Parts: sequence; C-alpha cells; structure tokens
Amino acid sequence: MRCPFCGNDDTQVKDSRPAEDNSAIRRRRYCPQCGSRFTTFERVQLRELTVVKKNQQRVPFDRDKLARSIHIATRKRPVDPERIDRMINGIVRRLESLGESEIPSDTIGGLVMEALANLDQVAYVRFASVYRNFREARDFETFVGGMGGSEDGGTKSD
Repeated sequence: MRCPFCGNDDTQVKDSRPAEDNSAIRRRRYCPQCGSRFTTFERVQLRELTVVKKNQQRVPFDRDKLARSIHIATRKRPVDPERIDRMINGIVRRLESLGESEIPSDTIGGLVMEALANLDQVAYVRFASVYRNFREARDFETFVGGMGGSEDGGTKSD
C-alpha cells in the first residue's frame, strides 16, 4: 500500500480489525520512510460494476462518489454516521446482488432516494433536488407536497 503522504510503496500494517458493521477490515498502517500513520479499509467486491449514465456513457462505479453525495445530503443533520455507513454498504450490496455488471444511474439514484426517505426527510429532499434537477422553488413545493409525510421533518412512516 502506497503512503498517501510521501508516496513510499513499502508501508507496514500495525493493526487490523473488523470495521463496525463487519463489512470491511480496518487496517492501521505506518510508513517507515516518513513516519506517518494512516488507515485503510479492505472490502469484498463481488463484481466490477459499471454505471450507465443517462447519456449512455459508461463509467466505473465509484463507492466514494456515492458516499460523498449521501454525506452532502445528510450534512448538518442529526443522523448517526454509522447509520449512514450501513446505508451506503446496503446500497452497494444491493447493486452487487442485482446480477448485472452494468447498472443504470437511475437505479442507483432510486436506491439512494428510498434509503434516504427512511433515514431523514430533509436529506431526502436535498438529494431529490439534485437528482431530479429542481430548477425553482415550485419544484420543491410540488415534491414536498407529494411526499404525504408529516410536516415536522421526521422520517416517513408507512
């Protein structure tokens, strides 16, 4: 594993343990060249996934991009980071278990919308505003009006 600080190719594992949800191995590493310490995560990857965008462009699936978009939607919300990580892991597992190597971006967006609707209504609306390309306040009004949830911002109950 290359050191992210100095680029040295020879780093040492100092400690390994399962991550909180047992879906990854957390490794603490040390670089003997610059003395820096850093953490890596090792996850099982069942298959190589390709995202088919709306313009039919194909790009490799990027778990970090998915995580960034979810973290932006949940920023400054009272949501436990462990719940967010479990949600991301669940979405990735569902994508891998679809049995397809090419996944339409709409499928990914739909899974994220479904998960956020159950996690936090404000994050759900934030993500929807980008995913569904809201252009004006009326788009928000229409979307929120169609949710049929409570007005207190709590999670949707079915």
